[in-house]
Amino acid sequence: MRAHLLLSLTFASTLLAQPSLQSRIATIAATIPAKVSVACSLPNTPLNCDLNPDANPPMQSVFKFPLAVAVLHRADEGKLFPNQRAGQSLDEILDTPVRYLSVDIISPPNYSPLQDKYPRGNVDVPLRELITLSVSKSDNTASDILLRILGGPPVLDAYIHTLGVTGFQVRDNEKSLHATNALQYRNTFSPRAATQLLRLMADRSPLSPASTRFLNDIMLHATSGPHRIHGDLPEGTSVAHKTGTSGTANGMDAATNDIGLITLPNGQRLAIAIFVTDAHATPEAIEHVMAQIARAAYDEAIAIK
Repeated sequence: MRAHLLLSLTFASTLLAQPSLQSRIATIAATIPAKVSVACSLPNTPLNCDLNPDANPPMQSVFKFPLAVAVLHRADEGKLFPNQRAGQSLDEILDTPVRYLSVDIISPPNYSPLQDKYPRGNVDVPLRELITLSVSKSDNTASDILLRILGGPPVLDAYIHTLGVTGFQVRDNEKSLHATNALQYRNTFSPRAATQLLRLMADRSPLSPASTRFLNDIMLHATSGPHRIHGDLPEGTSVAHKTGTSGTANGMDAATNDIGLITLPNGQRLAIAIFVTDAHATPEAIEHVMAQIARAAYDEAIAIK
């Protein structure tokens, strides 16, 4: 009995001696000169990843996730296109052609498989292809076309706020960001707000079941940022995510971001948002920090009983 009590006390002391998840994340973040902000969410658990969760980092292409939510919501309502008919299936809506105008072209350097394929524009592109290119491939021109048919940044901003997500601000499209680099700091997303939107999609989506499945599948197959949230997770772990990247200018990366839903072994989905701002480090070092943070959150989540 005495030996059992001693073992129990030793185990309890060991647990108390372990640093908290927040402390571990702060230690990981401190290994690079950057502003790192993190939040995560796992319902009905005390999981806490908070590190500057209410910061307002530049989101860069992370905005393409809320953009897709807003576009699909408008489609679900039957209000995305003037000629949209009541009762149309999602497949019919996604097959609707959208005109890619010459004014949508973004001057190089610009990442856009769509623009590479049609450098002069003036072609019709199915809505399905535009959303897939925007979210899965992070296509800038496709994203600006979606933003245009939605009604512009103010419409996107207002819609996301109606969902109760307040730490989100979008003021400029991709063409404007490419023309004036400093504008990226006007399009912001707090980690806490990003996890709120991810949780909505996972738990009580504002979209129809068909639209939710469509967007989730695109995010699961996103090709950007394989060494960020994914980087140190067990092989085969499903992550539905969206990255954002500024690139390097004058030795600094203004934004290296990744937000996503990690599917745990028990089927629960861990929402996590990691933003690395104004980093004076190599892209590899930045992504390594992000991968370590995601793994720390993952390990803590699966350890919770």
